[in-house]
Amino acid sequence: MNTGGTAGAQEVARRTVSNFKISRHLDELPLTDATLASLKAEVERLREALAGVRQQLVDTEQAFGRFVPREFLHFLSIDNVRAVRLGMQTERKLTILFADIRNFTGLSETMTPQENFDFLNSYLSQMEPMILPHRGLIDKYIGDAIMALYPEETDDAVRSALGMLGKLENYNKGRARAGYLPIKVGIGINTGIVMLGTVGGSGRMEGTVISDAVNLASRLEDMSKTFDVPLLISEHTLHSLRDPGQYCIRFLARSRVKGKQEAQSVYEVFDADPPARRAAKLRTRKRFEEAQAFYFVGDIFRARTRLVRCLEEVPDDTPAQLYLSRCDEFLRNGYAEGIDENDIAQTWSEDYSSGVADIDAHHRRQLSLMNSMAMALREGRASDTLAALERVVSSSEAQFRGEESQMQDSRYPFEAEHRHQHRRFRENLDRLADEIRSGLENPVFLAFRVKLLLMDWTINHSTKTDRHLGHHLKSRRGG
Repeated sequence: MNTGGTAGAQEVARRTVSNFKISRHLDELPLTDATLASLKAEVERLREALAGVRQQLVDTEQAFGRFVPREFLHFLSIDNVRAVRLGMQTERKLTILFADIRNFTGLSETMTPQENFDFLNSYLSQMEPMILPHRGLIDKYIGDAIMALYPEETDDAVRSALGMLGKLENYNKGRARAGYLPIKVGIGINTGIVMLGTVGGSGRMEGTVISDAVNLASRLEDMSKTFDVPLLISEHTLHSLRDPGQYCIRFLARSRVKGKQEAQSVYEVFDADPPARRAAKLRTRKRFEEAQAFYFVGDIFRARTRLVRCLEEVPDDTPAQLYLSRCDEFLRNGYAEGIDENDIAQTWSEDYSSGVADIDAHHRRQLSLMNSMAMALREGRASDTLAALERVVSSSEAQFRGEESQMQDSRYPFEAEHRHQHRRFRENLDRLADEIRSGLENPVFLAFRVKLLLMDWTINHSTKTDRHLGHHLKSRRGG
């Protein structure tokens, strides 16, 4: 950093103050009119110089703000970049968005270095205005990729992503008029508790976000290429939305994402699809999700039948095409991705432990009851299903009361977010209860939904939300 400007400002300020003192006594001095005019002119010149230095400092601070977002400084409870120190850190819930241009490497090889930079800056300048109005901040650009953070509402990130996709559609129209091929992007969104802070060394440091939640957002962006869809969200983001029903969302995969021990449920948000395709996906959503359930439990014939019917109505539904090809692969070779990892049963593992004995005991009981309910559903034992359902309702309420009491007593800083997760579980459970009692739904489909909405929720809640609460409780006890 050039410090000459700061030293110059200090010298101007010193001389100005000195001359202001002189100016207050000018009338008392036996000065000629010419000398007095000269002194007053000098004072005015120094005033203008001081104003110029002040503006230079404002411009410099704004320039730094393009490299270090002001919002990031606010996270660290500082309001001036000069106060940043190595190792500063804070913890908070964030939603993380990764957006990446598809096949950028191949695209860039057709352009000169100057054309590459011109293209990237043109594209990024279109995307930035879709992030900031939704209370997002751009953490960094990684080549053609954007990493953005949303510290307020999870919905901000989803709306921002949909805005980016809408802007991209207009941008591609402009590219077409100029004779260029359209570009496609993939976006992945995940929500979780993260650490924000500064890392580096004495000569170079930067602000960054550290969390498993960041890694999953990046993996989802990469997975969007596999399914050839523009926007994927995690179940953590789904459960953090205020009202998931206001978006066009469908279950897409239960996949073991690279770097994750447990399979993750992934959802497609397709609001940005062309109107005709969006409407057709909504009409076939139930059938598509039934196909997923049959596929993941290995009933390939029923899965394939439903996928074929989906594609009759939505021929360009790329995820349905992918699953149909996987079904055909299974029929040829006896293996297809994901089937072996998705048995309905889900037993407790100590790897799921939150570290709080009474919470873990509740979770073990919960999973056992949910397994009983799922098996009874799949086998058509209606009375056993309803009995298990009532036990799940009772057990979950007891668990939530206990957790919420501990959070309140220990002044847990993420209590509001934690309670929101409990509300979402209750909503999922109520919806499943209505579907079970109606007797209208396919039992395999319902059993798979028990796994997705209840079992997976319990495991994720234990390994992430409750484990974080456990660390807090332990620190409060001085352990």
